[in-house]
Amino acid sequence: MASTATTSDPEHNTKDRDEEANAPAADDEDTGAQVAPIVKLEEVAVTTGEEEEDPILDLKAKLYRFDKEGNQWKERGVGNVKLLKHKESGKVRLVMRQSKTLKICANHLVGPSINVQEHHGNDKSCVWHAADFADGELKDELFCIRFASVENCKTFMETVQEVAETQGKKEESKEAADAAGLLEKLSVVDGKTEGKEKEEAPVEAKERSEAEGEKAKAEAKKEDEPASSA
Repeated sequence: MASTATTSDPEHNTKDRDEEANAPAADDEDTGAQVAPIVKLEEVAVTTGEEEEDPILDLKAKLYRFDKEGNQWKERGVGNVKLLKHKESGKVRLVMRQSKTLKICANHLVGPSINVQEHHGNDKSCVWHAADFADGELKDELFCIRFASVENCKTFMETVQEVAETQGKKEESKEAADAAGLLEKLSVVDGKTEGKEKEEAPVEAKERSEAEGEKAKAEAKKEDEPASSA
């Protein structure tokens, strides 16, 4: 009975636990064996389509699209809106992806026709129209974007407006260059035609001179012939 009482005593159980806790832990044996991973994962290059572009603007925002059928605004996602300039063509496009899924919710060029305006009643938001390609086909969309601060909204509006004006000047320069090239090409063609006419003119004059000479000889010969007697 004494043995049973001692075993069930809370103090005795506590002492045994303390001794076990204070016992030196056995050193882990180093066998020197190397365990190779079961599956070896290779690095995969992920392309975003932005490798040939330089970022001009990168701001966090929330994007909305106006649903014409439902006549209401619908949220497209929260993420970073970017303005990317192509290294070769110089064209600028607006791209925005959802922060968690990376799904594209806006993707269109920033051309001279884009006009960004402040959304009425909210100085942190602005709206604009664009031919967007986020869903895999061009659609005329009305977007509204909201930023965390008024400063970010102004920065976005000013940058987009600046890009639109620059793209407009580029188009005007290109049109002027194309027109100049066309005029130069026409001038070359006119010059060749004029030169050909000049080359043909002496030939025609020579032929006329020879014809007139032959005619004069024939008339002189006719005069030298004796008149027939009656």
